[in-house]
Amino acid sequence: MPYCRNCGEEIPEGSTYCPKCGARFEASPGLVLASWGGRFIAWLIDMILLGVLLAWFVLPGFHWIPQLWRGAVPTWIPFVDFGFKNLVYFLYWTILEGMYGQSVGKMAMKIKVTHLDGRPIDMGKAAIQSIGKAFLLPLDCILGWILYPARQQRLFNHLTETVVLKKFD
Repeated sequence: MPYCRNCGEEIPEGSTYCPKCGARFEASPGLVLASWGGRFIAWLIDMILLGVLLAWFVLPGFHWIPQLWRGAVPTWIPFVDFGFKNLVYFLYWTILEGMYGQSVGKMAMKIKVTHLDGRPIDMGKAAIQSIGKAFLLPLDCILGWILYPARQQRLFNHLTETVVLKKFD
């Protein structure tokens, strides 16, 4: 499903111009949105990998880190989590998706994060869209499912004008 690089509107098959903003459209072949199921499995792979790494390598010698973060942020805010592990998740997704367009889970599922037109994202867009995944995931997904179902975007994907595509090599 192609989208306008200028405004993000879905481009009808065979169109040369965006119906919303009038920008010229040059089709990029092979842009297919990844399914929510594939994205969930990629996320689950990442969570298991990071959970094992945190449990075995980072946290055993640093028991004071969770206590330090536990009292720093109110825990009553719904859908928000600013714990130490979330900072690790944020850095993981920002670095891998900013450099490669894929986390380890996305690599396993053969999907990648790109601009609306399929171009690779930069580190800045990776950081912004990683905020939603790492710190605000339930809210990020629920709002995305409600507001942007056609593009299958989370809220922070929409804000950064990114989509998750199936990767064809």
